[in-house]
Formats: sequence, C-alpha cells, structure tokens
Amino acid sequence: MSTTTSPRPGVAADIPRRTGRRRLRRHRSALHGWFYATPTAALVTVLFLVPLVLVLWMSGADWTLLGGNSGANFPDNFVEVVENRLFWPSVWFTLKYTVITTAILISMALGLAMLVQESTRWRGFLRTALLVPTALGLASASLLFYALYSPQVGPVSPALDRLGLTDANVNVLGTTDGALWSTVILIVWRFAGFFMLLLLVGLQGIPHEVYEAARIDGARTWQIFARITLPLLRPSLALSTILCVTGSLLAFDQFFILTKGGPDGSTMTVVQLIYSLAFESKRDLGMAAALSVIVLAALVIINIVQLKTLRRSPDE
Repeated sequence: MSTTTSPRPGVAADIPRRTGRRRLRRHRSALHGWFYATPTAALVTVLFLVPLVLVLWMSGADWTLLGGNSGANFPDNFVEVVENRLFWPSVWFTLKYTVITTAILISMALGLAMLVQESTRWRGFLRTALLVPTALGLASASLLFYALYSPQVGPVSPALDRLGLTDANVNVLGTTDGALWSTVILIVWRFAGFFMLLLLVGLQGIPHEVYEAARIDGARTWQIFARITLPLLRPSLALSTILCVTGSLLAFDQFFILTKGGPDGSTMTVVQLIYSLAFESKRDLGMAAALSVIVLAALVIINIVQLKTLRRSPDE
C-alpha cells in the first residue's frame, strides 16, 4: 500500500511566486547586460560600421572632394586606382618596408625580452629604459628624428661626415634607401619596448620545469631555444607579428613627416597614396575610398593567412 503526499497549501501557493522571482531576476540580469553593452555597441556602430558602409558606398560613386556625389560609377574607381602610376610602386615599397620592419623589430624584441627576463641587477632599469620610447607619440617621435636627421641642425649628418662615410653634410632622407632605413630605425626605437613586453609575458608563461628537464637531458642552449622556447612562444609571436605587419602596412605618420613620399614618390606608402588621392593630387574621394577597400581586403586576407600559419600546432 502506497501513500502520496500532496504539498501543503501554503507551499503550493508559494511555487508560482518563486518562479516569478527567478524570471524577474533573469530579466534584470539581461537588462543589466544590455545596459553595459549598449555604449560599446553604439561606439562600434558610429566609429566603425557607419564609416565602413560609407566607404563602401563612396568607392562605387563619382565622389569628388569639392563637387560631392555625382552618381554611381562602379567599377571605374577601382580601375583608375590600379592604373594610377603610383599604385604599384607604393604597393611594392609598402611590402618591402613591412618585411624589413617586421623581421628586424620582432627579432630585436625577442632578444630584448630574453635579456630582461634574466635575473640581473639591471633588469628593472633595462625594462624601464626600453619602455620609455613607447610613451612618446609616433608623430612626436617622427618630428624628433626629423630634427636629428636634418643636415642643418641634426647630429647625424655631421657624425657620418666625421666617420668618413660621406664627403659632406648630406640629407639622409634625400635618397630612397636613406629614407627607408632612417624610418626603420625610428620605428624600431619607438616600438621595440612594446613588442618586448608582449614577448616577455609569453616567456614568463613558460614553466621553468620544462627548461630544467631539457638541461637534465643534455639539451644545449640553441636546442632549448629552437625546440622549447619558440614553439611555446608561438601565440605571443603570432600576436606580435600580426600587430607589426598590420601597423607597417598602414604606415603613414612617419613617412608623411619625414619624407612626404619623396624623393619623387619613391617612399610613398599605400595609405599616403589614399591621402594624396583624397586631398592633394586628385581630390577624388571615390578613388581614395576604392583604394581603402582594396587595402582592407588585403589586410583581412593577410591576417587570416598569418593566423593559420603562426597558430598552427607543431605536429601539423
């Protein structure tokens, strides 16, 4: 014989009340989430989505700086951009600058990160000294180096003259190679500390037990670096490389201040060409928008390839 017990009347009446309270708490929690997410969503919409839609619209329209929108002309803007005499030279120079800057900057940052990781009495001083340039804005740093490179007031040209590398005070920014390497020096000085910090965080995340086990097994220094440090540091290297490549492909401030694309357009980057098409030579916002769309598509493709390559597991 089995007996069933029914809930007491007070308890049964309290069940719908508890359910309603739980629903109210969930609604309040959802409202709080929307409340905190709304400002960020509004900023992303106003500062990213709306300009992106506007650029896509302008890239397919005959839109001049002073004349405004004269109607759709897709794909004329893209054809005119590719046929521009500075398009392919600017693409080639930007790629060359990106490769050189990324290789030197990431290599130096990795070396500095391994240096300051060691327990030395100068570790704190070195970390602080290497991070100081990152506090200076890129435009300000470019103006500083412009003064240093100046043949009239800067110390670089007289120093090269005294060392016998030049016959007289010369403008190091007056040649393509001189402008390129002078800008690379500026960027390495400005950003080496920043990328050192990113890689230092990755290095400190590698367990010391792994290194101790490798040393006990008789591994040499270069073997430890190649088979332990680099593979375990791959996520940090991937992030640093993506940031460095993206920043180099979008280079504008340093070349605009140091060379203004000269001599004879030989140091013109793609972003400088966008600025020139929009506000200087053509004053054609449609062509500038079309080139911006091309750059955006190239950046997306390059970043996807980098992510798949750099974040691939060693077994693959």
